[in-house]
Amino acid sequence: MQLLFFVLNRSEMLDDVLTSFADHDIHGATILDSKGMVHLLASHSDEGEVPFFGAMRAFLKPERENSNLIIAAVNDDHVDNAVKAIEDVIGDLSKPDTGVVFTVPISYVKGLYKDGN
Repeated sequence: MQLLFFVLNRSEMLDDVLTSFADHDIHGATILDSKGMVHLLASHSDEGEVPFFGAMRAFLKPERENSNLIIAAVNDDHVDNAVKAIEDVIGDLSKPDTGVVFTVPISYVKGLYKDGN
């Protein structure tokens, strides 16, 4: 079993991603609001304080200030299916301004239903 993390940069696509998860038999995801480190530091620094972050403000999209972190426990054989569900909505994750997905192994779990999907 794997714990899948997906950082969704385009929050406006959240409902579509979750619908795609359901269509691909991925259930029980948890969604958290998140903010990237560079965006947070840039919003807290003064122009003269940290020149790099002040300059980054011009490149950051203010309408995308927040992102979402989607977490789901999935069986090992469902990881590719979950990534397909994401890319069906978002597109190729190797492209910029999409998101990041990764998994970590789960060595113990109790309380999952529907065979742990």
